[in-house]
Amino acid sequence: MNKITNQIMLITYADSMGSNLKEMKQVLETHFEGVVEGLHILPFFPSSGDRGFAVIHYDEVDPAFGDWEDIRQLSERYYLMADFMINHVSIRSEEFVDYMKRGDESPYKEMFIHWDEFWPGGEPTEAEMETLYRRKMHGPYKEFTRADGKTVKLWNTFFEEQVDIDPWAPATQSYYERNLGRLAEYVPLIRFDAFAYASKKPGTSCFFVEPEVWDVLDIGMRPLNQYGTEMLPEIHENYKIQLKMAERGHWVYDFALPMLLLHALMTGRSDRLIHWMQICPRKQFTTLDTHDGIGVVDVAGLLTDEEIDLVRDRVNTKVEPLQQYINFPPGIVKMSGAKARQYQLMCTYYSALDEDDDAYTLARIIQLYAPGIPQVYYVGLLAGENDEEALKRLGEPRSVNRHNYTPEEIAERVQQPMLQQLYAIMRFRNSHPAFGGDVEIGESTDNGRIVITWRQDEAWTTLEADLATKAYTIVASDSAGAAETLFHYEGAAAGEGSR
Repeated sequence: MNKITNQIMLITYADSMGSNLKEMKQVLETHFEGVVEGLHILPFFPSSGDRGFAVIHYDEVDPAFGDWEDIRQLSERYYLMADFMINHVSIRSEEFVDYMKRGDESPYKEMFIHWDEFWPGGEPTEAEMETLYRRKMHGPYKEFTRADGKTVKLWNTFFEEQVDIDPWAPATQSYYERNLGRLAEYVPLIRFDAFAYASKKPGTSCFFVEPEVWDVLDIGMRPLNQYGTEMLPEIHENYKIQLKMAERGHWVYDFALPMLLLHALMTGRSDRLIHWMQICPRKQFTTLDTHDGIGVVDVAGLLTDEEIDLVRDRVNTKVEPLQQYINFPPGIVKMSGAKARQYQLMCTYYSALDEDDDAYTLARIIQLYAPGIPQVYYVGLLAGENDEEALKRLGEPRSVNRHNYTPEEIAERVQQPMLQQLYAIMRFRNSHPAFGGDVEIGESTDNGRIVITWRQDEAWTTLEADLATKAYTIVASDSAGAAETLFHYEGAAAGEGSR
């Protein structure tokens, strides 16, 4: 098993770059040698929905994708990350099926959070309901009828095929220990999906509730500590939460970077972006795009409401003609009595930038130089446009950014000159020793320029870029320590330039 390194990690489904893990491995070996060195395979277990996130069990790899031997082989070439749903299980799981069948006699009964038992009064007051951080407007619960005829109302934060679990219940902790132990045998990093929702307490938002959230983290980490496996919490909310996690030494996501970069490229301003890079955690994974979309709530306070609206409105115009096909609101959240707000933008990053090659290339280059380890979503790796046909067919707004590529499609797409240039820069990012050291962010200016330098011992590399013209220059030390210009583009305002 390979350990975590500061080299680019690819995010992909098991069947999105080819139809299974074996085809994906072949695609990576054929087209992306040296381009990616880490691999986050989105849930590859038997699942009943939510594109793998309603896990039935973790005992095996979904046979449609392959088996544990395929995972082992990938772990010998790449450092891997796998998902664990710390907040919920599938309603088709053995544990939930047993509870539905045996009712109060089931050893798993206490795993599930009974709505009427959770609230001191049997139901939340209006004030308590308004305080809840909700992903569904009617409330995070669903009714089920057990085999004995009793109807129970259980906590259900997300989709119909998922039901939340209580991290303090002994049965849940046994479930964590058994399944996390298995995953830790194959991967050095496990992502705790929906982590912040697992800290539930009456009278609170039931989202990242302190100090309870730290207890949940300790419970989840117990099975991992004996293996030395690390944890990355998936938390889409205000950037200050990521700072809290980072203060305790944990890996975090930079979910603020995507919106900040879109704003910078749309306006030609670099000050907001530079400010964030100067204060953001260093032990982090950066993203521009993910399977869920482009986070909006993460950037509140780093951009003004007007600046957020500018980016949101421009990106939303890309999918406005498709609204009639969407079967549920895209990324809506309601919290603490506030009006409903958009949580995520449903768009590929390339389409969010109007399929502008210059803007997209510069966005990726800045991500590669930003503090942390870059994660590149497979659609972004191929500069994919919005999959409008998938959205029309499925009615799922996130499907616009989840196109499944055949090996033939990939072989054709990677020939694009823009992508060939980007892959060359990614190979440089993975191989130059400076990226194993420290990062320095240049001072903010009002002219749209940004300067980022990485150093380790005598090795160094500097990116200078202009957000307005999309010009950039990458300079690095050679083996003798002398400066060498490796990549240069003069920018749109200067004509065609050269890459």
